[in-house]
Amino acid sequence: MSRLGAADMGIATFTDMLTNASMLASLSPSTPLIADADTGYGGPVMVGRTVTSYIRAGVAGLHLEDQIVSKRCGHLNGKQLVDIEEFEARIRAARLAREASGGDIVIIARTDALQGFGYEEALRRLSAAVAQGADMAFLEGVTTASDAQRICSDLSPTPCLFNSVPGGVSPDFSVEECKTMGYKLAIFPLLACEVVYPAVRKAVQQMKAGHVESVEGDGKRYGPRELFQVCGLDELIEFDVKAGGLGYKDGA
Repeated sequence: MSRLGAADMGIATFTDMLTNASMLASLSPSTPLIADADTGYGGPVMVGRTVTSYIRAGVAGLHLEDQIVSKRCGHLNGKQLVDIEEFEARIRAARLAREASGGDIVIIARTDALQGFGYEEALRRLSAAVAQGADMAFLEGVTTASDAQRICSDLSPTPCLFNSVPGGVSPDFSVEECKTMGYKLAIFPLLACEVVYPAVRKAVQQMKAGHVESVEGDGKRYGPRELFQVCGLDELIEFDVKAGGLGYKDGA
């Protein structure tokens, strides 16, 4: 949505995802970045290319799923899956590419089987993925706390990931609740969008009505300088001065 302005309907390509992940990873190389790799964007050769490219971009972990290539968001209905052998081939290709690259990345295997095929099939697929080299398991679309606890227990000692999507099909578990159920990692996609969207909508409505107020209602507006500072203005000026540049010796 933020990069293409489109719904999550399998529109984003390998190039779209890699470009975005590379930009994010470059912002703070010491901060581990987890990036979605969807289906790997093709057969084993393409999966290998995806993994190698993500490693070179500085991504710390990626998740690969078992949907068909023309996939959709895991919290929508009607998902179609590849057979388990193709899913295994994707994970195997990811492991082989990681070994060949000389680099490192956490391979997270995701299955969307729970919705249409039930818990046992989802467990079978994740177990097969772990056997092929996945480091972590990701059961998408969990709908109950009992299934959440069960998958962590059934796959132990393999660590499991919980996907907390606001308004999605899964319960809104807190970080502490995830820990209690046995998860080792939780991700919160759409967290920023969820709060930014109503603020932007409100600002545009105010603009159309003739006057934009602060989002917080305190009268404060945020100009370019403060927004640029969030994105490293002061650090960039300091670097330029240290290097002997003259463009910012008197500030900006």
